[in-house]
Amino acid sequence: MDSLAPTAQFTAEEPAAADAAADLPIYDERRPQLKRNIPKAWRHFKELVKDKENTKEVFYIFEALPWTGLRAAAESFLRSERGQALRKSEPYLPPILDDHASLRRLPKGSLAHAYCDFMEREGLTAQGLVDEFEEFAAGRERFHDQMEWYYNRMRDTHDLNHVLTGFGRDALGEQCVLAFTYSQQPSPGHLLLGYAGGLELKKRIKSPAPVLRAVREGQRLGKACPRLVEQPIRELLALPLEEARRRLNISPARHYQQAHEIWHGMGIDPYDLLGQQAAKLAA
Repeated sequence: MDSLAPTAQFTAEEPAAADAAADLPIYDERRPQLKRNIPKAWRHFKELVKDKENTKEVFYIFEALPWTGLRAAAESFLRSERGQALRKSEPYLPPILDDHASLRRLPKGSLAHAYCDFMEREGLTAQGLVDEFEEFAAGRERFHDQMEWYYNRMRDTHDLNHVLTGFGRDALGEQCVLAFTYSQQPSPGHLLLGYAGGLELKKRIKSPAPVLRAVREGQRLGKACPRLVEQPIRELLALPLEEARRRLNISPARHYQQAHEIWHGMGIDPYDLLGQQAAKLAA
């Protein structure tokens, strides 16, 4: 279950090159106001519990439990010189992140190589995440303003969170990334899914693994890290992985690694926690 972090304000189309033009308004006042709808969130959460692969339910949950301070945070950054410089130098991330040939030309040991290794191993692309959201957002109105750039980066940096933190795409790793993202983009949806997922793991897999401490650790790491969407991604990609982590104040995820060690010791594959083998061994 990925932390995709969309809201109703993301667009369903790739922004045109002209979207980086300085004459775009920072905020289109026609955008719908972000409002929390707890009954709707709970309804979609129950549907997600029935089918954890139904990604569309995740989108609805984030839409119903938005980060209400999103406009203020994005607007503040976009009104700064640094924000405008970054918007012009990195108008759209997916083509940058999916150009593995160019990323591989950066030094070995860099964040770029770690990112390519992760994406290729998992069979993922940055555009694939865009496509998933486009399917969800089909038919919705598009708004041409500078905020669109910020919202898109919230989505498009998701897999970089995995690489920078060391949280994998196993069940616990996804919950930890959700908690990390909550501290970066405080939508209650991240908190709900992160801790609810952690509790489900504790319920299904009886073990001394520090599951909830690992989720909480992810939340702390996200709080210590400056907002990734506001960082120069090209510059970070060129850095050695550990230097990029130091620059972002990301320390090793010790409870997460400890949980993996405990499960391995029990003969449980952390990437198959909810599979038949894990259920049998846990019983």
